[in-house]
Amino acid sequence: MIEILYQDKSVIVCIKPVGVLSQADGQESMVSLLAAQCGGGVYPIHRLDRSVGGVMVFARNSMAAGKLSADIQSGRFVKQYMAAVHGRPQEACGVMKDILFKDSRKNKSFVVNRPRKGTKDASLEYTLIDTTEYKGSECSLVRIKLHTGRTHQIRVQFASRGMPLLGDGKYGSRENHCDTALWSYKITFRNPSDSREMSFESLPDKERYPWNLFDWEKV
Repeated sequence: MIEILYQDKSVIVCIKPVGVLSQADGQESMVSLLAAQCGGGVYPIHRLDRSVGGVMVFARNSMAAGKLSADIQSGRFVKQYMAAVHGRPQEACGVMKDILFKDSRKNKSFVVNRPRKGTKDASLEYTLIDTTEYKGSECSLVRIKLHTGRTHQIRVQFASRGMPLLGDGKYGSRENHCDTALWSYKITFRNPSDSREMSFESLPDKERYPWNLFDWEKV
């Protein structure tokens, strides 16, 4: 059973488990699982990578999907994450801005020096929550607010600065004892039915590695 945080005639807010696809034709995914659990009418409006869990929002009808998608494009749909990264950011908080190129064949994004065909601007802001030492090196817990929603954006922007996410071998982590340490912890959006601002959050399992390395009292 998928954990449901909220649902009405327009939206479903739920927790995506790690390892489940957001959307997939002919395969088990959040869309198919929610449709079976909630009685159909499930429209995806954003995605999380298979190895990432946390709060997701789905529309219940096409009109709601259109309104939520428009709010994503305008920046009114706000997504925040927790991530565990190798190393420590130089500043306690800051903004990362890059130009990203997605290689569809490799399903991987890259930071590039200048715009060209297929590139997109990427921006996020982060706050350092805690830093600890593990296996002789530093790792940090950071809170992230996305300004844009590019493929693997958080993963590639931190990796390009020498701070790959723990468990993210695709972008340079050598730690293979956990899934990609990224969690969708808070989403704020307008309910498409009546424009009420709604906010839902859920923290990762603080008893589970690597989240158990950090002091969550600082969050």
